[in-house]
Order: sequence, then structure tokens, then C-alpha cells
Amino acid sequence: MSTTIPQQALPTKPHFAILDGLRGVAALMVVAFHVMETHAHGDPVQQIINHGYLAVDFFFLLSGYVMAYAYQDRWERMSVGEFFKRRLVRLQPMVVMGMIVGAIFFYFQHSEAAGMGKIADTPVWYMLVIMLIGFTLIPVPPSMDVRGWQEMHPLNGPGWSLFFEYVANILYALIVRRFSKNALRVLVVLSGIVLIHYAVTSERGDVIGGWSITAEQLRIGFTRVMFPFFAGLLLYRTTKITRINNAFLWCSLLIIAVLAFPRVGGYDHKWANGLYDSLSIIILFPIIVYMGASGQVHSAIGQKVCKFLGDISYPIYITHYPIIYTYTAYVANGKVPFGEALPWALVTFFGSIALAWLCLKLYDEPVRKWLKKKLG
Repeated sequence: MSTTIPQQALPTKPHFAILDGLRGVAALMVVAFHVMETHAHGDPVQQIINHGYLAVDFFFLLSGYVMAYAYQDRWERMSVGEFFKRRLVRLQPMVVMGMIVGAIFFYFQHSEAAGMGKIADTPVWYMLVIMLIGFTLIPVPPSMDVRGWQEMHPLNGPGWSLFFEYVANILYALIVRRFSKNALRVLVVLSGIVLIHYAVTSERGDVIGGWSITAEQLRIGFTRVMFPFFAGLLLYRTTKITRINNAFLWCSLLIIAVLAFPRVGGYDHKWANGLYDSLSIIILFPIIVYMGASGQVHSAIGQKVCKFLGDISYPIYITHYPIIYTYTAYVANGKVPFGEALPWALVTFFGSIALAWLCLKLYDEPVRKWLKKKLG
């Protein structure tokens, strides 16, 4: 007879309020990064908020840490199936909504100047097929690309990182959760070596990529998820949190500084930027997560800020990019300079926040509540 107890009998653990808040800070930096990326015209050296793409790697590490905290001591009372059910309830509703938002914006977009020349030639029925596939997070090959950007989820590009999040979750639940601390250390060290090697030898001199079903892009995606996710697990299992005052302030400033830092090495020493990327992921992000876990929010305002940022972090990440596609088309079609586009840049930024909040309150929270009740 199985000794697994029902899912609802597992006690709810308190959230790390500061880590929730930091996830929101990083998500907002992603939106700002993507807005400014439009004006860099493919030149990474000119990119303002240059390292915003590293927020994805921060999310992976944060996810690994929180995963270990939430589930490490529950496996004797929880089946693998129940774990996957919990993850699906948490992640999948907004995956669906992100694809719906992506399809709506896709229908009204067109910009050959922004490399979106395929949009006008895409029948509505085919777009809907891509949307339905996107609901499952099953990647589509480049041959099914409907935008021209070679994305595995062309209606909503950031879906690629959720795909790798699921891969990491599967590896954790089936294999890695059973690893001893030493075995986990070996995995993390080897993954770190692979990460450094790729970052400093890559053609671009960074870790950007992972969004396409090609050999090179899959390599980037697995390289980006393996170290931070399992380093997060290791960080939780091998450290004891302490007490750090004003942790949310200091950690927020650190994450903003890391993500906004200018390009390193310029055009001639791309390896230097790759080294910055890899060392940020390997050294700075674990420090930030550890500091955040070691802090507490004492003021009522601070608690509300952290809760708000944590609540919108996932919705804003998974719904903002369709708006970015539209902003990119606007800038590219009219060759609009940043000064002239600034009002629409602000609309894009704050509109992304508003859309995320609406999706959270009107859809995500009610759907997850219903699913939890329905699935037990």
C-alpha cells in the first residue's frame, strides 16, 4: 500500500518574501532590457541595460533554491506524479495565457523591417495551430516558424525558458533529488565549467540564446539551465541562512547593477563579456539569493512591495514579449529614435505591468484555485 498522503495534506511553507520581491525586480529589468534592445539595432555593445538577459539565469538559480526549500523534505509523503501536478498547476495556466496574448498581438503585427516578414503570409488557422501547440510548451522546429525569428515558441518567445524550466524540474524529480551533496557538487562544478567555456568562447561573447530547436541553441539552453538550477539546489542544501539587515534593498541594488552593467570588452575582447556573464551567474547570483533568503521584511509597506513584485513576476515575464514585438515593429517600421519613441516605451513598460496584474487577478489566481480544488 502506498504511503503517499494526499496533496492537500502537505503543509504549506512560508514564502521567502525578499526572494519573491527580487524575482519581480529581475522581471521588470527584463522588460526594460527588451525595450532598450529594440534601439540597439542588433549591436550588443550599444545595448543599454546591457545584461538584462541574465535575469533568466537568475530565475533558474532562484527556482532551484526555492524548489529545494519547498520539496526537499517532502518526498517521503509526496509522489513524483503529485510533484508534477503541483508544478503544472503553478506554471501552466500562465503558459496558456501567454500564448493567447501572443496570438492576439501576432494577428495585428507586421514588420518586415523587424525581421517579421512571415507574419503577413501566415493564415489564421495556422497561427491558431501554433498557439495550441504553444499551450503544451512542445517546441516547434524552425520549419514551423511563423515570425522569422527562429523561436521554438514564435507567438511568445520567452516560452523557451519555461520549456527548460520543465526539463530541469523533470531531472530534479526523477534523478537529482536523490543525489548526495557530493554528487550534486560534482554536477554543479561540471555544469559550471561547461558554462564558463561556452560563455568565453561563444561567437557573441555572451550566454544569450536557447530559444530555438537547433543543435547550437539547444546547447545554449541546456548550458544556461544546468548550472544555475542545480546550483540553487546545492546552495539550499549546503548553507544555513543568517540575518542580514536591509537585505531587500541591497539585493535589489545588486541585481539591478548586474543586469544594467555595460558591455564588457567591447568589440575586440568578446571573451571578457562572456567571463562577466559566467562569473555573474556562478558567483554573484548565489550571493544575492543567499542574502535575500537571509533577510526579513519588517515594514508593512515593504511586505506589500515584495508581495506585489513577487505576484506579478511570472505573469509579466510570460506576457510582456508580445507587447515588445509590437513595440519593435513600431520602431523598426518608422526607424523611430529613442527620444521620439520614449512615450511609447513607457507605455510598453507600464502596460506590461498592467497586463500582468490583470492576468494574475482575473485569470491566473482563479484558475489555479479551481485546479487545486479540482485536482485535489
